[in-house]
Amino acid sequence: MKYIFVSGGVVSGLGKGITSASIGLLLKNLGVSVTNVKIDMYLNVDAGTIRPQEHGEVFVTEDGVETDQDLGNYERFTGESLLRDNYLTTGQIYKTVIDRERAFGYEGEDVEAVPHVTDEILRRLESAGKNTHAKVVIVELGGTVGEYQNGIFFEASRILKLRQPKDVVQIHVTYLPFLKNIGELKSKPAQQSTHLLNAMGIQPDFLVARSEKEIDQKRKEKLAIFCNLQDADIIGAPDLESVYDVPEYMAKQSFGEKIAKKLKIRIKKDHLLSAWKKFSLLSHRTKQEVKIAMVGKYFTTGDYKLSDSYISVIEAIKQASWTQGVKPILDWIDSEDMENKIIDLGIYHGIIVPQGWGGRGTEGKLLAVRQAREKRIPYLGLCFGMQMAVIEFARNVANLKGANSTEADSQTAHPVIHVMPEQAEYLAKKQYGGTIRLGSWPAVLKNGSTIKVAYKKYTTDKSSPWLKGKDFQNKSTIYERHRHRYEFNNEYREQLEKTGLIISGLSPDGQLVESIELSNHPFFVGTQFHPEYIARPLTPHPLFLAFISACRHKKTP
Repeated sequence: MKYIFVSGGVVSGLGKGITSASIGLLLKNLGVSVTNVKIDMYLNVDAGTIRPQEHGEVFVTEDGVETDQDLGNYERFTGESLLRDNYLTTGQIYKTVIDRERAFGYEGEDVEAVPHVTDEILRRLESAGKNTHAKVVIVELGGTVGEYQNGIFFEASRILKLRQPKDVVQIHVTYLPFLKNIGELKSKPAQQSTHLLNAMGIQPDFLVARSEKEIDQKRKEKLAIFCNLQDADIIGAPDLESVYDVPEYMAKQSFGEKIAKKLKIRIKKDHLLSAWKKFSLLSHRTKQEVKIAMVGKYFTTGDYKLSDSYISVIEAIKQASWTQGVKPILDWIDSEDMENKIIDLGIYHGIIVPQGWGGRGTEGKLLAVRQAREKRIPYLGLCFGMQMAVIEFARNVANLKGANSTEADSQTAHPVIHVMPEQAEYLAKKQYGGTIRLGSWPAVLKNGSTIKVAYKKYTTDKSSPWLKGKDFQNKSTIYERHRHRYEFNNEYREQLEKTGLIISGLSPDGQLVESIELSNHPFFVGTQFHPEYIARPLTPHPLFLAFISACRHKKTP
């Protein structure tokens, strides 16, 4: 098995995740089986209890692990569904080592960072490769070089390179700032970053030079001589119009072939990259615009508004829009602002209410849902967004005054959304981490429903991730990923259905409501699951395609 370690320097947010994902795509295009692993330096066991504003979106794997958002990038670029083995944290590693020590697993040895912690790290990386039958494991090291929190992971990579020198490639993503007053890229920060890596006993095989503008030959030569590399091993990575342009830009520099050569891997040409190029070109050819209101509450951190909390939703919208020849314009609307002032959403072609937790901002989301229903604006509610649609319908159509979720109001007279029975015990014991309904679960769709029509229309073959290799055309079962603790209250099912709410998707046993919709509306669908998690460039998700199609045909004032 071969290993690629991708580290970063100078500043965070350079794009190590996109670099790692792009390398995965490039190697797959050369016929090499790969798997991507993200290592987070946090002491959290997983990302499930971290605020989205702190860490970005929580991405859920097929087998139900709450992970860093970079795993979403890996899945979108490589088309591979990842598992718990593909996500490591400092908390996981130390917990395992300590639990083993308490069980006398080290037979009385002094338990130390080296070799016991580093060996556990390497054991998990090997396990990730074996369990996915990968020839190459691509490991993204979280944080930047020189931080005390992630040093043990760098040390593990150094030890593996020492043990298996022909099987490990080190790639360092670093930053060249462009100083406008001088008019050139400056290489000194990248040099310093590489020297920090050298001080840890690691010599990078490649530098990925992130910059605002393209790196020129002079800067490449300077980096090469001061960082102990050949010119050809400096890979340019300037800002591009879309992250989906990155693989092609790197392919033009033969990055995949260069990595394969250093790892001594036999390669063959595939057609994966040509299909990718066709998709990425679509983003540059769209002219018609669709304006979409994203009504949520995880936008703000300090004085800044960030979109990382909903990155999978954003990418799913882009994929569906570009595929249909339109350009999405997203407006971020804080649901708390909706509560404090009148915001007319009639100017939008569509409204999305994505995932969320707690009671804050819920009344604003309900106002957004009401506008979507009454003004016939295409609506897509995701998880919490479905629950908001149920509550709004219960209050304003079924006349259940004060209807709510017990998450927002534990004393509501009409708890149309309530905690799942088995979850109540977890909450009572304050067992929050990893206890909610997670991972991929089946749902049976109602014949003739908007949602089933969408899946049938836009599903082309069994390889679509929502089918798991099964034939959908003759069946009604889909497989989607979940992340929720609260659920539709079945005591209100009959009453709400009688007043017009369509329950269009159920768990196979008929006990859990998986999707709802309204008739006599251009598009009004809510899902308890998260279709955005498995939306990919080469397989845009049917629900987002159907939603964008409806948005395209809506006329705005």
